[in-house]
Amino acid sequence: MRSYGQYCSIARALDVVGDRWTLLIVRELLLQGPCRFTDLRNGLPGIASNLLSTRLKELEEAGLITREDAPPPVATALYALSADGLALEPVLKALGLWGLRFMTDERPDDAFRAQWMAYAPTWFTEDAEPDGPDAVIQVVASGEAAVIELRGGRIHTRLGRATEADLVLEGAPRAVLGLLTGVIDLEAAGRLGLSVNGRREVLGRLRPVTPG
Repeated sequence: MRSYGQYCSIARALDVVGDRWTLLIVRELLLQGPCRFTDLRNGLPGIASNLLSTRLKELEEAGLITREDAPPPVATALYALSADGLALEPVLKALGLWGLRFMTDERPDDAFRAQWMAYAPTWFTEDAEPDGPDAVIQVVASGEAAVIELRGGRIHTRLGRATEADLVLEGAPRAVLGLLTGVIDLEAAGRLGLSVNGRREVLGRLRPVTPG
């Protein structure tokens, strides 16, 4: 690994995770849990297989991930975050929250995956009515579906579709994610083609987290 050669904790951290794709690999392992190589590659559109192999080897050598051969029927290596790798979660949350200011533009060639939509409400919003009744929001963007569940004062998300939803949001990623994270309001999301069906008042339960 290349090193900045500086006796500084920021520089030392970047020695380990500062290379291109490294933090996005950590993101996928945080969101998906233990992954096969193909799962990681599918969650990282644009990465070359040989570069992913290199980054995984570097992260394993740095002690941020573990590699374990899974038994049949998986019968392949599973990659998972170590304790040091899991400790990067608040770093990625802070980086993602800071990065919301750059999400107003959606480039036509941007890739999109459901898990990126699913984590946003959990990381970047909170329940404004923690004592309120349970509620379910179905979100669909670029054909990718995720479910937001508000219960017990907490926000839970998962991939897929809900059997019954109180509110359904469907549209372009910029419209859906922009609305959920407070980057744009409902009117602006509507101008971007967002479809809203169901109990609109449930949206008020999702309160964007204020950067510290």
